[in-house]
Amino acid sequence: MANTSAADRFLALAAEQLDPKVLQPPQPRYLQEPRGIFAGQCAALALPRTVQEVATLVRLAGQAGLGIVPYGGGTGLVGGQVAPDGPAPLILSLERMNAIRSVHPAEDILIAEAGAILADVQAAAQDAGRLFPLSLASEGSARIGGTLSTNAGGTNVLRYGNARDLCLGLEAVLPDGTVWNGLRRLRKDNTGYDLRNLLIGAEGTLGVITAAALRLFPRPHGTGTAILTVGSPAQALDLLALARSQVGELISAFELIHGAGLTFLADTLPDVRQPFDQPPAWCVLIEVGLPIGMDPQDILERLFTEGHARGLVEDGVIAQNARQAEAFWAVREHIPEANRLIGAVSSHDISVPLAFVPGFISKASDQIAALGAYRINCFGHLGDGNLHFNVFAPKGGARADFAHHRAAIKGVVHDVVAQFDGSISAEHGIGRLKVADLEHFGDPAKLAAMRAIKGALDPKGIMNPGAVLRL
Repeated sequence: MANTSAADRFLALAAEQLDPKVLQPPQPRYLQEPRGIFAGQCAALALPRTVQEVATLVRLAGQAGLGIVPYGGGTGLVGGQVAPDGPAPLILSLERMNAIRSVHPAEDILIAEAGAILADVQAAAQDAGRLFPLSLASEGSARIGGTLSTNAGGTNVLRYGNARDLCLGLEAVLPDGTVWNGLRRLRKDNTGYDLRNLLIGAEGTLGVITAAALRLFPRPHGTGTAILTVGSPAQALDLLALARSQVGELISAFELIHGAGLTFLADTLPDVRQPFDQPPAWCVLIEVGLPIGMDPQDILERLFTEGHARGLVEDGVIAQNARQAEAFWAVREHIPEANRLIGAVSSHDISVPLAFVPGFISKASDQIAALGAYRINCFGHLGDGNLHFNVFAPKGGARADFAHHRAAIKGVVHDVVAQFDGSISAEHGIGRLKVADLEHFGDPAKLAAMRAIKGALDPKGIMNPGAVLRL
């Protein structure tokens, strides 16, 4: 076997030590990612059912020198789930490991395997009278292992935190094939280095998450939803401060929506009903989740009244029932789809300190305008400072005709992010798309530490090679 390829060596070893059903013929859907920027390769496809099979696969891949790309739901937006360059890897899909292993309502904990779909975890929590608050547009296909590996954010970070904040323990296979049994239900465990937080957000470069102990929360007794128009991002930020002064940390979501996004939505998805006849320049979608004794309608009406009196709110609609609230959220959740149908020249997932949000939007917009008559749709999770600042071709222009400007546009946006002490990746991760950006904007000491950790845990470099850190 010495003169054969890594893939051939792996397949020979796997034939001797694995159930034949674990390995499957490569399939095209594992070689694609949502934005179509990268096309992947596959030397072999594995669909294990147990952590022991995952451990065997990783150990054999290490012996053969074959790279491994862990695969969740395939919804990542930065190419972490595909390998376009280098030798074709083993794609290790966790989709068969999808069990909800146990639910502990009294402890507010649920244990799920990595292949469990996010929506199924939410449903299991609801069946137990609890809430698992991680919410993404892709929750019908995103899987728990992937959301943890990328430290996904979503719409409820303001109140409940990122995926990292919702995880108490992990079970994982390390790059040498050993199983780390860290699947503990402890809220206090101060016993040295925190491997859980090292693996969360590592995008599969330090090991394969196979199961997680997830935090649950009491379900709010009452929920209220409203869309309020504001004159500017600065007024939206002031409205957020006002809302916090009234209900504290009971705000579940506070989303900033730009008029361009509503226009794109009307142009591409006219069946999505919008609350305003004419798209306002800016509006916010706010949701509150309240305990017994507090009326969501009263809270939102008071916020509207005081916000209007202070000149922060121009107009608004408060949902009168669950169906109307769902319709409001449908507007927000379809904006990314409308963006894809229009076709962005350059998309950016950034964050800045809350106080800097208005200044960032103003300066970045001005500098993009200096490059040409581009259209900008800026929207996102204002409550945690995460904005999706997407730049589109001038009206009537085709994205392909401006693709050669992508690097210049991205450079302008990321330079402004750096000036405002922000991050060039707020919730999507680095993957393969932003490796060069991380090298350019990342802190040198942090990057050196990351490379040292990668070298120590994965000396053969088999775990998701080329993602996060350059090969």
